[in-house]
Amino acid sequence: MATDIRQRTAVLFVAVMLAQILLISAQVNSKAGVPLLEVATFGAFSEIQRAAASLTGGVRHAWEGYFDLRGVRAENEQLKRQLSELQVQVQQERAVAGRAHELEGLLGFQQKLDVKTVAAAVIGAGPSPDFRTVTLDKGKGAGLRQNMAVIAPTGVVGRIVITTGRASKVQLLVDRNAAVGALIERSRAQGLVLGGGDEVLRMEYVSGVADVKAGDSIVTSGIDGIYPKGFVIGKVESVDRGSGIYKAIRVQPAVDFHRLEEVLVVATTPQAGPAEGAP
Repeated sequence: MATDIRQRTAVLFVAVMLAQILLISAQVNSKAGVPLLEVATFGAFSEIQRAAASLTGGVRHAWEGYFDLRGVRAENEQLKRQLSELQVQVQQERAVAGRAHELEGLLGFQQKLDVKTVAAAVIGAGPSPDFRTVTLDKGKGAGLRQNMAVIAPTGVVGRIVITTGRASKVQLLVDRNAAVGALIERSRAQGLVLGGGDEVLRMEYVSGVADVKAGDSIVTSGIDGIYPKGFVIGKVESVDRGSGIYKAIRVQPAVDFHRLEEVLVVATTPQAGPAEGAP
């Protein structure tokens, strides 16, 4: 009981002392004429305000940073989309330019020929590797018929084997059943160029004593009645003695049969208009 009284007395004493200090502080002014109590409370509350302002500023900056980051991400996504669209546009323009260049070359080649031709586009390829064919987008309606020769600016492509009203099937020169009368342009040695189903041709029935060298150009001879004379078939890749009285000659075709897009169909028979000057 006596302890409780002493504790209460101590508390009351402290409270009275604090009240007196506050009273005195309120009455006593600082050098600037401001009560010391106000100075003390201002200092305390200013620190609280500083902390609150820092916290609020941090939250605000974080929030602004979040929105700024979202804006940057959105801008990056937009730039990526624009870049993708530009890349696609460049590819399309490049493809259009490439096609225009090919058509321009084909037109120039067509104008140099002494034979009548019909331009056609390749719209498909044969599904079987054993029969090398392509499909053209023109047929009987454009005046095309079987056994018309098909050429490209680089050389002989093949011949038409089937026609419909609006399409034609072309047997490529590399087909294993294809053949064309040919001669060595330099020495005029004659023979027959045959397809083998792959990307290399072979020239047969060339005399073992004929003058043939690697690199020689081989052109159509016109004796088959299908291909006009003088069109390029390819170049001699290698020459061997072969068996019997004939040489064994491998021929690299002049045409890349995997990249055919536009071709010309010769609408004039070889007898009506030889093409000696054709490349």
